[in-house]
Amino acid sequence: MALIDALKWRYATKKMNGQAVPQEKVDYILEATKLAPSSSGLQPYKIFVITNKDLKDKIRAVSFDQSQVTDASHVLVWAAWDGYSLDRISAVFDRTIAERGIPANAMDEYKQRLWGMYEPLGQEWHANHAAKQAYISFGVAIAAAAEQEVDATPMEGFIPAEVDKLLGLNELGLKSVLVLPLGYRDHENDWLVNMKKVRTPQEDFITEIK
Repeated sequence: MALIDALKWRYATKKMNGQAVPQEKVDYILEATKLAPSSSGLQPYKIFVITNKDLKDKIRAVSFDQSQVTDASHVLVWAAWDGYSLDRISAVFDRTIAERGIPANAMDEYKQRLWGMYEPLGQEWHANHAAKQAYISFGVAIAAAAEQEVDATPMEGFIPAEVDKLLGLNELGLKSVLVLPLGYRDHENDWLVNMKKVRTPQEDFITEIK
């Protein structure tokens, strides 16, 4: 399915039918999330893939009782770093250096310059910036799911502090920012399934400056 056709096909599925998504499709979506761009290539987030029924029940309870969480095959949770640190940045750059086989000090100047910019901006800015990077990956996941004809429901409607507790994120220096149930639409019971997709008209959405 071509990307534009896939995006026209997808919608924020309101009711899923409980059918399992084949693992190869889930793996494809996750690989796409891993390949998504992020600022300075830091990827300051992790993705939790949840299939455990009891845990999905608990997440639904703190997600305003949205049934997609429990009817989904897999629930993906993006958890962003709660802040940047020189150690966290260094760990990413060290891995890059090792993978590329370049001198150990090749990125020292850039690393110090980056941390010099980030450090004074404070914890709140750090957390918000990391969350923005997670959103990029999240968008790629939605597109990849559509390409695989897997339904997905982008969700910000949950209580982050409660999801953090359920997943033990505080101890990992992470904060939940996004939830994405994956599954298949329930054609008989989803009120949105046959509704026309509506977007801002091109002339109001795009401004060309030549």
